[in-house]
Amino acid sequence: MKTYGREATSGRTRRRVGIADFAVTADGAVLTTSGLGSCLGIGLFDESAGVAGLVHAMLPLAPESPDNAAKFTDTGIDAAVSAMRREGASPGHITAKLAGGSAMFEFDSQDESIGERNVAVGRRTLDRLGVPVVAEDVGGDSGRSLRFRGETGTLVVKSAGDEHEL
Repeated sequence: MKTYGREATSGRTRRRVGIADFAVTADGAVLTTSGLGSCLGIGLFDESAGVAGLVHAMLPLAPESPDNAAKFTDTGIDAAVSAMRREGASPGHITAKLAGGSAMFEFDSQDESIGERNVAVGRRTLDRLGVPVVAEDVGGDSGRSLRFRGETGTLVVKSAGDEHEL
């Protein structure tokens, strides 16, 4: 996890969030991630505090004591919200935007895909924390890249020849 405080940098620099990682910024930085197939990207924003976070979670549910909380949707969201609170965000003011959760591979199983499970766990975890999902671009069968503007909370989603804002 990376936390970028108000004094750490100036301007709107870009900060890359890797797979199974998250970052929090209080300086308006643009947080980016790519390679979202079945993974779930969760953009978190508290407009009143000017604090934003981006999670790139691989799997839905963490084991009891995960080595890397951000690898899992449930614990990644919990960790990012906690880091945002340390930067001045208030849980009652945080909103979320979701992207990813694609079904990238076909299996013979009739169970939900990892992508579908990531989305379901993300929604449940955010609901438990009282964080509303205000926009999403989930499912389908193509990968996505994200740019999350920490100053405005705008999530730019790029996939297969398309780019749009949430």
